[in-house]
Amino acid sequence: MNRLNGKVAIVTGSTSGIGVGIARLFAAEGAKVVICGRRESKGQAVVDSITAAGGEASYHFMDITMTESIDKLFADTVEKYGKLDILVNNAANVGLKDGRVDELTLEMWDNIFASDIRGTFYATKCALPHMQKNNGGSIINIGSMASCGGDLGSTAYACAKAGVDLLTQSTALQYGKQNIRCNCVRPGLIVTPENEAHVPQALRDIFTSNIMVNRYGCPEDIGQMCVYLASDESSYVTGQIVNVDGGLNSHVPTVAQFRQLNSRTW
Repeated sequence: MNRLNGKVAIVTGSTSGIGVGIARLFAAEGAKVVICGRRESKGQAVVDSITAAGGEASYHFMDITMTESIDKLFADTVEKYGKLDILVNNAANVGLKDGRVDELTLEMWDNIFASDIRGTFYATKCALPHMQKNNGGSIINIGSMASCGGDLGSTAYACAKAGVDLLTQSTALQYGKQNIRCNCVRPGLIVTPENEAHVPQALRDIFTSNIMVNRYGCPEDIGQMCVYLASDESSYVTGQIVNVDGGLNSHVPTVAQFRQLNSRTW
């Protein structure tokens, strides 16, 4: 339980959902974790749950669309803990229903890009000087299966997350020789305490018929992968885009239909 012992981690968007799962596992593995987001009461509740379990965490306000709040987050973190080892870029506006190309306004497009790629870029930019001073670090971007291919909607969200994929590879290439690694985790359907009541059965059935395991994902599934990528165990892993999706994107798209026909092929 000491895979991240002595490391300092910022997990953006960690007041709910996947971010909470990542933060709790980081703390359980010995990291000092900065919980950040816009909702102080929720953030403090996460901090309290971590400290009650014997971990170390603190809350800091951050709005991923406000550069001044990101600047302050990094400055205060390094002032408090003396360094930065890990950044998880998890904060994003999940615009899964943002629409088709003809339905989107420029304002909708810009709002999603401001949080889902612009914010990730700026947080990465802010982390780099501290990691360079620290002679290394690990940056983990939380992407999305939406960037795996075209879909009927969520156009802006998918395009922004595709940008995260390439930002990951560019960061890994440009700073790898300075011992700064960057990887991306793309979650599948992750059922969280916040969204569980809002995931319709029809959507669950679609995913069940297409994933290879017998359950939906949970925040801890993403957290476990992030622990590995944040730890020294993955020191030879960088520039990778890792799907944690129950095998959803590892087969041809007709598998679910052929299963219904009890057939292996046409």
